[in-house]
Amino acid sequence: MSKPVKERKSRPVNLDLQTISFPITAIASILHRVAGVITFVAVGILLWLLSISLSSPVGFMEASDIVNGFFVKFILWGILTALSYHIVGGIRHLLMDLGHFEELDTGAMSAKVAFGVTAVLSLLAGVWVW
Repeated sequence: MSKPVKERKSRPVNLDLQTISFPITAIASILHRVAGVITFVAVGILLWLLSISLSSPVGFMEASDIVNGFFVKFILWGILTALSYHIVGGIRHLLMDLGHFEELDTGAMSAKVAFGVTAVLSLLAGVWVW
């Protein structure tokens, strides 16, 4: 005796990510992961720069010259912005693990606060770098 075959419902499948409207909580979570990857890669760049600067007085001057360029300052600003968002988002996730901001409305509010705090920290990092 054979099993009855389940009928497949024909429903539309939308795989175009540009047409999907993500909630702000999903955007915050995705950006937290992206900021973590950027921070991980930045550790290698910053350790290389630290290695050059600690090698000798001449190496310190070379590292100083590297950091004084606009493009490198922009990259450093991006690294600091990603690090600050990752820290702020991590604190948000820790608070959620403790049982806070778990509802949709409070989660959206905490995501907006995380974006706002990161914007302020990003501005401060820009002032510090330049």
